[in-house]
Amino acid sequence: MSQTTRRTRYDVDMTSGSITRHLILFALPLLAGNVFQQLYNMVDTWVVGNYVSNEAFSAVGSVGPIVNMLIGFFMGLSSGAGVVISQYYGARRYDKVSQTVHTAMVVTLLVGIAFTGLGLGLAPFLLRLMNTPPEVMPESTAYLSIYFSGIMGLLIYNMGAAILRAVGDSRRPFYFLIVSAGLNTVLDLFFVLRLHLGVRGVALATIAAQGVSAILVLIVLLRYDSCIRLIPKNLAVHWDLLKRILKVGLPAALQMAVTAFSNIFVTGYIYHFGADCMSGWTAYTKIDQIMFLPMQSLALSATTFVGQNLGHGDGDRAHRGTRTALALALGMTAILMVPVMAFAPQLTAFFNAKPEVVSYGTLMLRYISPLYLLCCINQVYSGALRGAGDSRAPMVMMLSSFVVFRQIYLYVMSHYISNTVLPIIMSYPAGWLLCSMMTLVYYHRVASRRKTLDL
Repeated sequence: MSQTTRRTRYDVDMTSGSITRHLILFALPLLAGNVFQQLYNMVDTWVVGNYVSNEAFSAVGSVGPIVNMLIGFFMGLSSGAGVVISQYYGARRYDKVSQTVHTAMVVTLLVGIAFTGLGLGLAPFLLRLMNTPPEVMPESTAYLSIYFSGIMGLLIYNMGAAILRAVGDSRRPFYFLIVSAGLNTVLDLFFVLRLHLGVRGVALATIAAQGVSAILVLIVLLRYDSCIRLIPKNLAVHWDLLKRILKVGLPAALQMAVTAFSNIFVTGYIYHFGADCMSGWTAYTKIDQIMFLPMQSLALSATTFVGQNLGHGDGDRAHRGTRTALALALGMTAILMVPVMAFAPQLTAFFNAKPEVVSYGTLMLRYISPLYLLCCINQVYSGALRGAGDSRAPMVMMLSSFVVFRQIYLYVMSHYISNTVLPIIMSYPAGWLLCSMMTLVYYHRVASRRKTLDL
């Protein structure tokens, strides 16, 4: 393979051209792809909420923190690989790009084996830790057992997608998610309505769809006419590059995993108010995941943009891109929160029409939605910091805000001030506010001075 490998039409060099155009064109398929990825659990929740039972509905919602803990850890690792690839790609170090790709795929296979064992072994303990109601426990355990048995497909897809996005290709991961989300929907209905498998059918549909997305991304990488082409005989761990991946990815992985783990305790506080509140929270979290997508997509855009431009030695352009990404995130989130607040009862009822559930879900959506604007700041600036190779600072700030501060807030609020639903759920916006303040100060005092990278 030539060092000056020919770029395919899917690759995007972000070191020149319109900043806004690059960010939008990269973010749009990423946003659409994330919407389809959220459809996995959304469709699962809708099917069981309407065609199985309230216990099954709560079970699918209750497993979210556990799944997110392990998947969040891996997403952090994959973001580390993506950052290293984008930096070398911007610096035109195509040999290093190729070595990083092969190192990352070996790590993915090893982590997949470990996660399968951990997920199967720890699921019952974590469900008990969340104070999962006894009537929900059997369904939750069944879902997680099947889900973690097929988790390798999800990990391969996410690492492959991170590799493609690092060189500006956000379109094909989107195409693959369309296919897998559509397959997931069809299989959900078939397994639940035709075969009457309940929660087990929903889990089987999910891992089957994830397996297809993994196969598709592997086919692309094996055939890619670029420096990111996957060549099986070249699979090996390059220890210097693994250290670079871990330097960026491990703090992000720990931050995502620990934050998700702390949500297990937050969920325990909410479950204290009963099954209807639990179901209302389940419905809220599905909308919450959609609300986060624009800012998360633009944060990933900022990560790739900053990585390529700092790798190219253009710090001023990297920082202009960060400011543009923040403005776009704020605008898109503001537009999205209006219909969410206006149609909160209908959105909740889509998942579960029980009046008590709708009441809880509406309360949560209407009070929290305006405060998503706070998240845009910490998400976009943290994405930019990771693109610059600095993932330790975002880890410290997010763990301080989303874990330490939030747990203190919940304990004090529930024991000494008001142990009612609204003050408890406001622990989330309170953490967002603190994190955004710290991130904003850190970025402007420290990170904005960085002009290039030592590669």
